[in-house]
Amino acid sequence: MLQIFESYLLPNKIVKRKKESRLCLSEVATIVIYFHSSGYRNFKNYYLKHIIKHCQSEFPNLVSYNRFVELIPSALMPLIFYLNTRKGEVTGISFIDSTKLPICSNNRGTRNKVFEGLANWGKSSIGWFCGATPAIRNRLGNAHQDGFKLHLIINDKGELLSFQVTPGNVDDRVPVKDLVQELFGKLYGDKGYISSPLFQELFEKGIKFITPFKKKMRNRLLPMIDKIMLRKRSLIETVNDQLKNISQISHSRHRSVVNFMVNIIAGLIAYTHQEKKPSLNLFDDEYSLLPSTLIPAESFLF
Repeated sequence: MLQIFESYLLPNKIVKRKKESRLCLSEVATIVIYFHSSGYRNFKNYYLKHIIKHCQSEFPNLVSYNRFVELIPSALMPLIFYLNTRKGEVTGISFIDSTKLPICSNNRGTRNKVFEGLANWGKSSIGWFCGATPAIRNRLGNAHQDGFKLHLIINDKGELLSFQVTPGNVDDRVPVKDLVQELFGKLYGDKGYISSPLFQELFEKGIKFITPFKKKMRNRLLPMIDKIMLRKRSLIETVNDQLKNISQISHSRHRSVVNFMVNIIAGLIAYTHQEKKPSLNLFDDEYSLLPSTLIPAESFLF
């Protein structure tokens, strides 16, 4: 499988020696994914104390820990392809949100070299998180949130529909157009997504983008069902919490940019395999309460 995958890659002018591995690509991917549902908080302990000691029958050709770390980057693209096959069903009810991904503890922020040029210091609603130089931090002040962000869209069953990783200083509204390519119906977001042009553009694509109001905004009439669903937006915050605390997509021990991405993708895949996901538990007859046609866009312009 690895040879087939590599045949589609663009040629590299720098020729590197490729050492054959006893572990096949599917085994590497399986071990990486299983870590995120194993309960271990550290990948090295998981590999040495669990995989090597208790999984010899499942993986008879195990390699050393250092060699396995060298193999992890080869699983990135296959994992991305596999994650796209794990997307949930578009039901017409979707929730969007973003969550920060710090790349190291604040105490080591000025010494971190792994993400140099990619991540910066920034400030979220709950304080500073790491990133880059104090000069950038002082220049940005409270206006931006740097580091990285994971943007997610889920359905009412807690299933992943779309995702994107961006630098932390990217406005939450920027990736929305790419994330909603396959959606229809209603999309619920927080106040950070308020934008009249964005609402109009999504409405023309058959998506009604619903957000809370700000104090100084002109009041708008919303159906009661939409007001109720806005209160249910905590569903995606619960998903973000599980991704961080169960699937462990965020930690401060990264030593490689590629392995940082593998960690995120594998954590998302592990989440899709959870038997029980956060859900609104709507019945089929409750979907009929949602209007089948959209209200004219002019009624919702600011």
